[in-house]
Amino acid sequence: MSGNKNLMSENLKAEIAKELGVYDIVKRDGSWANVSSKQCGSMIAKAIEIANRSV
Repeated sequence: MSGNKNLMSENLKAEIAKELGVYDIVKRDGSWANVSSKQCGSMIAKAIEIANRSV
């Protein structure tokens, strides 16, 4: 696996997190560490949906 951890831009992550109501956790804690796996999965699903619409 490549070492590229930033496959999604910070702006896109923040936009999706705000849309899904997850950004409050990030803002409160100052990091993505306390965002649950389920919430991350929802964000990834949303990112895929956005990518599919742009194709």
